[in-house]
Amino acid sequence: MGISFGSIGTGLPKDIVQQIMAAERLSVKKMEDRKGKIDDKAALVNQLAGLVTEMKNNIFLNNNTRGLRELKVETDDRFVNVTPDKALARPGSYQFEVIQLARKSSAITNGLPDKDKTSVGVGYIQYELPNGDAKDVYVDSDNSTLEGIARLINSDDSNGMRANVINDNSGSEAPWKMILSLEDTGDEKKANFPAFYLLDGWEDLYLEEERKAQDAKVKLDGFEMELPENKTSELIPGLTIDLKKAAPGEEFPIIITEDTEAVTAKIKEIVDKINSVLEFIIKQNDIDGNTDTSSTLGGDIILQTLESRIRNTIFTPIKTSFGQKRFGDLGVEFQRSGLLKLDEKKFNAALSENYVSASQLLTGYFDSDGVRQPGFLNKLEDTINTLLRRPDGLLMAKKRGFKSQLNTLDRSISDRERMLEQKEQMLKMRFSKLEETVAKLKAQGNSLGSMGAGAVSVPQLG
Repeated sequence: MGISFGSIGTGLPKDIVQQIMAAERLSVKKMEDRKGKIDDKAALVNQLAGLVTEMKNNIFLNNNTRGLRELKVETDDRFVNVTPDKALARPGSYQFEVIQLARKSSAITNGLPDKDKTSVGVGYIQYELPNGDAKDVYVDSDNSTLEGIARLINSDDSNGMRANVINDNSGSEAPWKMILSLEDTGDEKKANFPAFYLLDGWEDLYLEEERKAQDAKVKLDGFEMELPENKTSELIPGLTIDLKKAAPGEEFPIIITEDTEAVTAKIKEIVDKINSVLEFIIKQNDIDGNTDTSSTLGGDIILQTLESRIRNTIFTPIKTSFGQKRFGDLGVEFQRSGLLKLDEKKFNAALSENYVSASQLLTGYFDSDGVRQPGFLNKLEDTINTLLRRPDGLLMAKKRGFKSQLNTLDRSISDRERMLEQKEQMLKMRFSKLEETVAKLKAQGNSLGSMGAGAVSVPQLG
């Protein structure tokens, strides 16, 4: 509980302690003001680090052939889906025809009046897989319905066959049937379907219809070939083709081209990320006589270094198999504002004219000796990684420095506050004792005064 006192008999102000402590706390206020400015600078460095990280992440997605490249596929998607591998596919045009789709071995049973009540008997089901393995499925009285037999077949993952109980919605008195099928397609996956050896059933169970497995048949540039599946990545290098529908005699094209517009859009996004960093630097360095640089990064060496490294990387020649190139050769240049501008038409034209050259400039290549030659994006990424490297990267070191200063100030403020709190208590105690002493002296004076008032007056002589 604090000590308080009213008007002091000494004539001193009653808030004398508060006045003294307010003066003492000016040092704390200065430290807090300094901390606030360092906080502002630290926040700016964090903002800058965030912008640089965004630039790095965007570059990382596009710093190799697979990441940067985009391909256009023109085809008849009624019959096929075509997916290009951006690292392997090459522009080209092909004529294609789907003669027949691959299919798996399958069969359907006769119908039963229900799926889970009518017993077809006990015994076993025997069938042979494409590899020659014979399989037996034993049926007991608890699993002698359609659903029970399907459950027995599906419970063994190694049997190579699947069973589904369906209602054919035929309106007949026996609409429930079981479809049996293998998982794999192709001529080599033909199965000999089950023989049912079941006794004492309420109804007979037998195969009503079978479909044999078959290969897919296609024509590529007029030549017929067979495929074991409806999906292949072996016909055309770099393309995965999913067959959707057979259309014998209906030929259609598969055309692969470089999607230069999509690549241009990616580079524009990277240029925008670079400009975000440069714009931050420009704004911070836009100072005049009224600018308080104690709470901004204006003129800080970190800005000069960062801008210099980015500019040097942009102007650095890049080795390609077509000679030395620069990023600016693709239509990128600095404006008077200090920001980059991408001439999208020029960039797109450069890609269309010689995509390989432009790609090598951006993402590098392996030379004739098998040595990896980095492209512009690789060099820029290396520059950024150096800035963000822990613990000695430029930005990381700056962040660490501010954090250290803030920790030091926090400790100093805390120590100073404790000292001032102790001093305030001491002053209150001292002034309280002083007031008490003055009060006693006044009481003594009043007592002496009252004694003098009661004495007999002595007449003057003369």
